[in-house]
Amino acid sequence: MRIGYFINQYPAVSHSFIRREILALESLGLQVSRFAIRPDRSEVIDNADKIEAGKTLFIVKASIFEVAKIITKKVFFEPVRFFKVLLFTLRFNARYEKNIKKSLICFFEACILASWAKKQDIQHLHVHFGTNSTTIAMIAKRLGGSHYSFTVHGPEEFDKPETIGLNEKIRESRFVVGISSYGRSQLSRWADYADLQKIHIVHCGLDEAFIDFQPLAIPSKPRIVSVGRLCEQKGQLLLLQAASQLAAEGIDFKLVLVGDGPMREQIEAFITKHNLASYVELMGSLSGDGVCEQMSLARAFVLPSFAEGLPVVIMEALAMGRPVISTYVAGIPGLVKDGVNGWLVPAGSVDDLVSAMRKVIQASSEELTVIGEEGRKRVLKRHSIITEANKLKKLFSASREQE
Repeated sequence: MRIGYFINQYPAVSHSFIRREILALESLGLQVSRFAIRPDRSEVIDNADKIEAGKTLFIVKASIFEVAKIITKKVFFEPVRFFKVLLFTLRFNARYEKNIKKSLICFFEACILASWAKKQDIQHLHVHFGTNSTTIAMIAKRLGGSHYSFTVHGPEEFDKPETIGLNEKIRESRFVVGISSYGRSQLSRWADYADLQKIHIVHCGLDEAFIDFQPLAIPSKPRIVSVGRLCEQKGQLLLLQAASQLAAEGIDFKLVLVGDGPMREQIEAFITKHNLASYVELMGSLSGDGVCEQMSLARAFVLPSFAEGLPVVIMEALAMGRPVISTYVAGIPGLVKDGVNGWLVPAGSVDDLVSAMRKVIQASSEELTVIGEEGRKRVLKRHSIITEANKLKKLFSASREQE
């Protein structure tokens, strides 16, 4: 069975979970073609991502001659369908997105995607993220492309479900995936009653590199690491406020921030203003191996997010035997258990975050090792990529049987 995967940006620094999913499906005997609108705007670092880039067809890289040929063929050989779907796209825009330029771009991108998928004999198209990539897949289906399904991660889809036409995308799909019970609950809010049976849970998974990983001893040095895009929803400024309070208490520690993003200048300014240069280190974006190295050097992982789906980096930290500090947000409490394999704090509470970080700094390595072992057991039980890929494979097969 040949499956097509379609993503807005792929490969990308933050999309390693998609790469793992694709490779796991291929190991189970499926053929998978990769399609994306564009590659990551920042250069990919991992060799595995560079290999994936070589296997991916990018819509933005299609030549003007190829695009003109595809559109001309659609207009001359399928004029009724072409203009009918164009009208559908304009109506969808009027009901939901209300951005005519964006909708027309989606329409022409869908023409390209449908043509490529047909040429490769794609039997089912699976999409990650329920935003414009799923809009394109839905339009491509109406243009004669294959049926589609999509995985919703959040929080973006849950922040603006009406704006992106989430209900209609669910209705048009063969099935929809949430990555946690929280994700399924939010999808159920916006689905028609008749479509509730379409909604399934398939977790993001960890591959053999993490399953076979032998956790290193938790160091005595008071070092905490945070990995994530430097943006509002990840809560790094709140984390720096907590660091400032700990520094004011005279506590010795090092906070390492891995990642890059639009808030980097604000974060650098905060560090300078509050004299945190000796306490906080900005590492920028790192390869997967680089992230693992920073995790191994830390006593714990912290991510005080305001909005999430279920961050894969939390799974990776737990798999490496590191306790996690995070927030009672979305799918996180389903994996991190307060006082068992980490600490959960109310999102936005600096005082609670300070308290949790203080516990990590002052705890013995032996205490943190016990907590880390609990986290590793839990994540390996719930997030094996082969187990989760098998769930997807069964859904793809069931979708094909509907034809």
